[in-house]
Amino acid sequence: MALKTTGFTSTLHPSLCSLSSLFLFTLISILSLSLFFIFSATYQSKPSSSQSLLSQTTPQASIKVYVVDLPRSLNYGLLDAYWSLQSDSRLGSEADREIRRAQMGKTLKFPPYPESPLIKQYSAEYWIMGDLMTPEKLRYGSFAKRVSDVNEADVVFVPFFATISAEMQLGVGKGVFRKKEGNEDYERQRQVMEFVRGTEAWKRSGGRDHVFVLTGFDHSLADPVAMWHVKAEIAPAILLVVDFGGWYKLDSRTSNGSLSEMIQHTQVSLLKDVIVPYTHLLPRLHLSENRNRRTLLYFKGAKHRHRGGLVREKLWDLLVNEEGVIMEEGFPNATGREQSIKGMRTSEFCLHPAGDTPTSCRLFDAIQSLCIPVIISDNIELPFEGMVDYSEFSVFVAVSDALQPQWLVKHLRSFDKGKKDRFRQNMAEVQPIFEYDNGYPAGIGPVPPDGAVNQIWKKVHQKLPMIKEAIIREKRKPPGAFVPLRCHCS
Repeated sequence: MALKTTGFTSTLHPSLCSLSSLFLFTLISILSLSLFFIFSATYQSKPSSSQSLLSQTTPQASIKVYVVDLPRSLNYGLLDAYWSLQSDSRLGSEADREIRRAQMGKTLKFPPYPESPLIKQYSAEYWIMGDLMTPEKLRYGSFAKRVSDVNEADVVFVPFFATISAEMQLGVGKGVFRKKEGNEDYERQRQVMEFVRGTEAWKRSGGRDHVFVLTGFDHSLADPVAMWHVKAEIAPAILLVVDFGGWYKLDSRTSNGSLSEMIQHTQVSLLKDVIVPYTHLLPRLHLSENRNRRTLLYFKGAKHRHRGGLVREKLWDLLVNEEGVIMEEGFPNATGREQSIKGMRTSEFCLHPAGDTPTSCRLFDAIQSLCIPVIISDNIELPFEGMVDYSEFSVFVAVSDALQPQWLVKHLRSFDKGKKDRFRQNMAEVQPIFEYDNGYPAGIGPVPPDGAVNQIWKKVHQKLPMIKEAIIREKRKPPGAFVPLRCHCS
């Protein structure tokens, strides 16, 4: 018998259908939105092929930079003075003779940087400054945002060409470099410090948020040379350096047992300072241009070095007669440059042993040449680590292993073609981030978003919380309190 439909049941039925439909519609909408956001996030977080080796944790914001208004004589004016020199007898200076003749009698607002390889490899100061001097409408690719009010700034950039200043002194009077009397570089360093220490920005932070570019190094002195006389005064600041070699490791040969001869360990730290790339001296080889490489291992450079570089001489003696290995002693002048280009482009691996410092521009020349770096330098610090994984395109070997007879050659021969090809593909992806030159004269123009200048500012940006904390902690110290300097670098 059929059930009788009551009025109560027939009255509720349409309402229940409406509620059920509304519930289902709401549920479907929520699920659709959830799926949309999940897929959107997945798509956005996937790196492009050119960025797959770069960490995606770097904040895509910007860093606000105030540029100290130093006299032009302390930056571009130093280049005017360099080009006005009648001669320079140092190795590699022949590269600048033609430029010097062309520059004679001219005063450009933004003079060129020296092409001498001894100086060019340290040109980070020039390219960083060029980006900051570029008109704002052309700085659309820059991670650093220049501000005119120091109170708005995250950091304060000190535009002193410290490397050029030191090289000027080394070129005209090397004998007085470590002295104060008769040393024009020392006088310029004092001028810079008197200027910045007199500002409210320095007094407020003790210099902790100030940025100095200190890339210069003199191999005959076996010391960092940029701002050498005021190293203790700038210790709290953010230092942009090519590595920590010579900064805190005592060299008994030059120090005569005096700790004051070297910058102390407490003055450099990975917590506040940034390792920046050397400027590469060899042109970039694109992956599509790569050809067969018949040599196993290649090295060109000086055999005899100081400090940790003593390992180089031992490696040289072990490898010089090995089959498939080329060890050449030489300097990157015009002839040496062409030899290096040929050697690196026709070799599977390029040797990178420690020298006077743990690293050198040779590493970045190898990357631009798609020659797999073999890094034998136990104390090395590398640019942009945490953003770049060097193990994806480099071979790291402990000094103790490398010094075993035939060990290194056997190890390198164990890499199959597939792995070497992957290393080279990975290297091609990161080549742009070690490039300073943006293709514009004096760097006055847009910088590539993934170039070296932007990567440097991103690394400084990562350190801001620690720097701001240090400034705040310093403020609460009562007068007369003494807290010993500490450094935790690894």
